[in-house]
Amino acid sequence: MKGMNRDQAWQLLCEYVQSDALRKHMLAVEAAMRHYAGLMGGDVEQWGATGLLHDFDYERWPDPPEHTREGAKILREHGVDEEIVGAMLSHAEWNHDEYPLDRPIRKALFAVDELCGFIHAIALVRPTRLEGMGPKSVKKKMKTPAFAASVKREDITQGAELLGLSLEDHITNCITAMHGIRAELGLLPE
Repeated sequence: MKGMNRDQAWQLLCEYVQSDALRKHMLAVEAAMRHYAGLMGGDVEQWGATGLLHDFDYERWPDPPEHTREGAKILREHGVDEEIVGAMLSHAEWNHDEYPLDRPIRKALFAVDELCGFIHAIALVRPTRLEGMGPKSVKKKMKTPAFAASVKREDITQGAELLGLSLEDHITNCITAMHGIRAELGLLPE
């Protein structure tokens, strides 16, 4: 990754993010981005860094348009690859005019962001966490508006469409990616 390695990216994230839940979200998105890089022929380190850093500015600047734009300034100061910066900017709808979802890395980040958060929320209410979770249970929870109400269901379905995948395949891919780091996510079975 240009300008910063994975350890440096994690240190930057920890400097700006105190919330354990937000750190876990970014780890989940990193895992999903690495998974999709492998499936789509992307640079695994670059895509992973994009996932890891995509919300690192959220605690300090949670409101649009500062969220993502303040982070982009910081990443540019650290010499981070513009492909990562542009992808981070593209995951926020208020930046779509300047940073459209027109590249595989941007499509993937948009696609996994909400879904990883939703899968994590579902896993937390299951005794087996991610074990045995499949698309059917995720789709069922998507029909319950009160569950994880802040998650935009339309972004999840749009994300699968952007990637040219069925919703079931997209959900399976994200569960698989998150399963690989379930201990770091606090999602080992009870």
